[in-house]
Amino acid sequence: MQIIFLGMNKAGEEVLNWLRDREDVKIEAVIEEKEGLQKIGDLRPQLVVSSGFEHKVPQEIIDIPEKGIINLHPSFLPFNRGAHPYIWPIIEDTPAGVSIHFMNNKMDEGPVIARKKVEKRPAEDAKDLRNRLMEAQADLFKNNWDEILESSGEKQDLDEGNNHYKKDLDEVSQLDLDEEMKLKDAINLLRGLTYGEKKLAYFEENGERFYLGLDIEKD
Repeated sequence: MQIIFLGMNKAGEEVLNWLRDREDVKIEAVIEEKEGLQKIGDLRPQLVVSSGFEHKVPQEIIDIPEKGIINLHPSFLPFNRGAHPYIWPIIEDTPAGVSIHFMNNKMDEGPVIARKKVEKRPAEDAKDLRNRLMEAQADLFKNNWDEILESSGEKQDLDEGNNHYKKDLDEVSQLDLDEEMKLKDAINLLRGLTYGEKKLAYFEENGERFYLGLDIEKD
């Protein structure tokens, strides 16, 4: 099986190493930049695997591999398609999980081969959840290798799910100090906007910007 790998993140590294160890797989190239997509046309692999590729792949490239382009997405599709799928399950209380789906020219809307829910934990911030989603993605891929090669996937019910763009995070990151909300919602908002030491939430006062995060400790 001739494969080209797109992108690179923690899950992608584990999957790529797993594929390289297989005798039935030959990795033809690893592409991380948009300019490298031309290699798919040059090498014409049987399958392309994507994990963390941040550029839109045109339809004429998607059509080249015999078995398509398979994408690993850290959400329980059709929920949280698009950007920052490890943040929105915390803020909006939607299901967290991981999925493997066929890539098409829409945003994470292709047929799903396999998916699995991942538990959300009350003391976690967005970075904690992302780390567990990366691990779950790699496991889902390895445990469903035969399905990836044979399945045509299942169409997503897009009316059931939701999607987000990068600009959506900018909109919720600026806090309105006069806004009223339930304490649970406020905690989840700050949890979702805390990424380890990085604080995404902020408010402005007297022309200055102040950033804040949330640190929760389990007894």
